[in-house]
Amino acid sequence: MVWGHSMGQWLRGKAERIYARHVQRQITDGPDHVAVIQDGNRRYAREQGSAPTAGHHEGAKTTECVLEWCEDVGVKELTLYAFSTENFGRPAAEQRELFDLIESKLREFADSDRIHESEVRIRILGNRQLLPEQVQEAITYAETRTRGYDRFVLNVALAYGGREQLLGAARNIAHDVASGALEVEEIDITTVEDRLYDESVRDVDLIIRTGGDQRTSNFLPWHANGNEAAVFFCTPYWPEFRKIDFLRGIRTYEYRERSWRRTRLKRALALVRTLSDVDLPEARSVVRQCQDLLSRSDRSVVDFDSDDHEGTTPSVE
Repeated sequence: MVWGHSMGQWLRGKAERIYARHVQRQITDGPDHVAVIQDGNRRYAREQGSAPTAGHHEGAKTTECVLEWCEDVGVKELTLYAFSTENFGRPAAEQRELFDLIESKLREFADSDRIHESEVRIRILGNRQLLPEQVQEAITYAETRTRGYDRFVLNVALAYGGREQLLGAARNIAHDVASGALEVEEIDITTVEDRLYDESVRDVDLIIRTGGDQRTSNFLPWHANGNEAAVFFCTPYWPEFRKIDFLRGIRTYEYRERSWRRTRLKRALALVRTLSDVDLPEARSVVRQCQDLLSRSDRSVVDFDSDDHEGTTPSVE
């Protein structure tokens, strides 16, 4: 009986790896920046009969895998929602264990040969002053050790709240206006972005949330909502998150991007057709080009497979 169960697991794992390769071959133009809400660590631990922090330790293993998966599909920036400002409401003992894990992982990543071989830059987003001293020291260590890299950026959101970030930027701008260092007419998108973080963050192309909840939890509102990022919600808890789930998220982004491309082409085609009524040869040429592009765009659309993970919902917001 045990042998049969083990054989079944092996076969499922083999089939999943084959299917993952199939899905990955379908990906042609993935996102530059993926942001992940790592939800379900505590629920996973509870269902396993373990302490809450055991789920976080298992989730840390998934984080290491996701870094590899991002490299596989050409993602350039990854942001992980590791600890929100709301998490300070958790029991003190759980916070201490979680902070010990975060400190350990930051130092481990900073010393990892893989991190240095892949030239991964580690950055922290959030109010680090709210964190324990040992975590702040680990942050400084990780950021200093990887500061010279730019091939891939790993942002870790700690003591992070999207509203707080926007509020801080607004206060900073208001202070500069009041002091005369900035004119109201000079305020633009760049003004706000320069005050959100010490260094620039790419616009978010895709948010992935595990654990079944369908909300983005105040995560990177300026860079995600402002960029109308695609959103992929899935049911596996973070420790259970697999490569095939990750690839389905990437495919959600591609599907949405292709849909937008078709919409833009159709609008352009309608506009140019109006111009062609004036019998402009150039307009007629543009119409033919748009029709060709639209045809190719329609052929490139990949529909979602009907055998997706049970309970997994490819969603676009």
